[in-house]
Amino acid sequence: MVDNTARKCSIKVVAVAAGEAHTLLLTGDGHVYSWGRGILGRLGGGSEHDQHFPVQVNFGSEEDSVRIVGIAAGAYHSLALADDGSVWCWGYNIYGQLGINGEDFHGRKYSDGDYSVVPCLLNKFLELHPPDSSSTVPEAEGKTSLKIIAVKAGGMMSLGIDNLGALWMWGNCPQQSKELGFSLISNFTPTPVWDFHGHTVVQVACGNEHVVALVTGGESYKGVDDLVCYSWGNNSHGQLGLGDTKNRPRPEVVKMKTFDLESPCAIYEVACGAFHTALLTRNKRPSDTLQSTCWTFGLGDNGQLGHGTTQSTLLPEPVKELPQNVYLVSIDCGLFHTCVVSSEGDVWSWGMEKGLGLCPDDSYGGTDSGDALSPLLVSCNPHQPKFPEPVQVACGAAHTVIVAQEGYKLWSWGRGRSGVLGNGKTMDNYTPTTVLWPPLVEDFKQEELHSSNKHNKNEAKDVIETNERLSSALKELKLLQTKLSVMEKYASILHGSIFGEPFGEQDIHASLENSSVSDITKEWENMLEAADRTKLIKLEMLYQNMLTGVKDKLMKRRIKEIINECLQSSRVEN
Repeated sequence: MVDNTARKCSIKVVAVAAGEAHTLLLTGDGHVYSWGRGILGRLGGGSEHDQHFPVQVNFGSEEDSVRIVGIAAGAYHSLALADDGSVWCWGYNIYGQLGINGEDFHGRKYSDGDYSVVPCLLNKFLELHPPDSSSTVPEAEGKTSLKIIAVKAGGMMSLGIDNLGALWMWGNCPQQSKELGFSLISNFTPTPVWDFHGHTVVQVACGNEHVVALVTGGESYKGVDDLVCYSWGNNSHGQLGLGDTKNRPRPEVVKMKTFDLESPCAIYEVACGAFHTALLTRNKRPSDTLQSTCWTFGLGDNGQLGHGTTQSTLLPEPVKELPQNVYLVSIDCGLFHTCVVSSEGDVWSWGMEKGLGLCPDDSYGGTDSGDALSPLLVSCNPHQPKFPEPVQVACGAAHTVIVAQEGYKLWSWGRGRSGVLGNGKTMDNYTPTTVLWPPLVEDFKQEELHSSNKHNKNEAKDVIETNERLSSALKELKLLQTKLSVMEKYASILHGSIFGEPFGEQDIHASLENSSVSDITKEWENMLEAADRTKLIKLEMLYQNMLTGVKDKLMKRRIKEIINECLQSSRVEN
């Protein structure tokens, strides 16, 4: 029989990362899956096709020997870290965020070096020496070998932390400029941040053009109580938390009593949106219960700071409307929204379009539309408010993904176009929907493995036939899903036109429950009877506007007809 432990490991999600419109997940057995928008090769599947549910990323002919232990997603590119310290990159590369020049793609499919549709090995780390390398070390002892142990990405830049605690950056990176003092420079070669020489970088996050890092006060890492927060880069909205809006080409300490080494608070997680930053802290003093505080700063135009206003903040301020007696295990930022999850499975989101991150023109309308200026509690489903045994949350530009149930189940919500939600559909979802995980083909693979172990040719033949039928079924399923998405969009448009609000599952007409035919006249009458005065007034305004539009169109056509009649009469007279 197939090892049950190995089976669980292959479907257990241990990490998730979200880009602008794509998502990566990492399983316990070291495999990477991706889905969402495929343009610019960000999915790593060998093409630019969209994927509506998780598909495994292959790492060339060396797939069997490559075990991935870390993943990261920038806006349009992706990173994967192997257990041997090697870094694999794919996607958009115009600013050097893959760390590879056009001539270094080694036959991989790409377009003028601008992007790669398959993972490419970043060889340049093998040619470099770590910043802590010392010339005083005897050659007989050899130099400490460089090994990357963590990767991160954001916007158009990539970052890595090595085994000596040094931070490396490549892509569209903030740099010191002689003329301007600060600029963003395209860098195709990983470059160390020398400012942290003699210290250990423990964690890093980056937005569109700024970076935040947690660095040890001394040389070695002794725990989160010993960490200092640094920030640098673009500071046009105060996203560096330094009390002003001046850009910083080099790291500076976020100087607040709350984050000093002598402070009672310790920072244990950082996240960056496009132009805002979020931190999680806990008390250093031992306590019977762990409690967290979420701090945010930077751009606040869409409520992404969660402070109850649309004002930007130049210094870290706590998100006061979050409960004080919870421990937050994960936080992430989209472009203009923020999301946190507690150890108990409570999830809060805030920012653009009710914390979904959707743009205003994507608004689902109604009285509930608009930006969430304070945290909103997100329920797993109407019958289960909490997400069971949460692991991690990740935010894309306008979608959110949460891994829960100890890594065996995923939910997503927000923008659905291009299959971004991984549920097989292309429609936006304003409440959590389950990601199609594990993929259907995984069950087949285990069956195939079981058959091969038994060396039974007849069973192997059956497996091949089953695979062919499954492949055919999957193609048909994709076609049906596409048709269903079109019908759902059409139904939503019709429902909005008739009832003045978006369509939801709760709006399925009673006449459709036991029949394929809906008596729309009866449903309209029932809706009017059940509507309160406020809703009736809104409906009246809606249809008055529609009627006005029709009258305007009739008037314009009538005027055009009169003009044509006059012109014809004048021609006859002449």
